[in-house]
Amino acid sequence: MTDTNAGRVSLEAARPLSPHLQVYRPLLTMVMSITHRITGIALYAGTVLLAWFLLALAAGPGPFSIASAVFGSIIGQVILFGFTWALFQHLLGGIRHFVWDMGYGMEHPEREYLALMSAIGGITLAAVVWIIRFLV
Repeated sequence: MTDTNAGRVSLEAARPLSPHLQVYRPLLTMVMSITHRITGIALYAGTVLLAWFLLALAAGPGPFSIASAVFGSIIGQVILFGFTWALFQHLLGGIRHFVWDMGYGMEHPEREYLALMSAIGGITLAAVVWIIRFLV
C-alpha cells in the first residue's frame, strides 16, 4: 500500500508560515483603521447614554436632575468629550474610506495624509465644539 498522506505532509511543511505581529510596524493607516472600529463601538455606548438622558428628560424633573448631575460631573464631562471625539473621528474615518472607495488617495503619500488629517481633524472638531459650548 502506498501512503497518500506522505505527499501532503511534505507540501504542508513547505508552506510559509504567517509572520508574527512583531514583524509588522504599526502604520498610521493601520492605527486609524483600528481607531475607526473602536470609535464605532464607543458610539454604541454613547447612544445608550444619549437615550438615558432623553428618557430622563421625558420622565420628569427628578430623573432629569440625576442625569444632569451625572453628565455635569467631571467624569461625565470627560465621557461626553470622548463621545464627541468618537463621533467626529468615526465620521472622518468614514469619509476617508469613502474617498478610498471612489479610487482616490490610495498611493503612499496621499494615504498617510488622509489618515493624518482624519486624526487631527477628529481632535480639532471635538475641541472646537467644546470651546463653543463653554463660550455660549
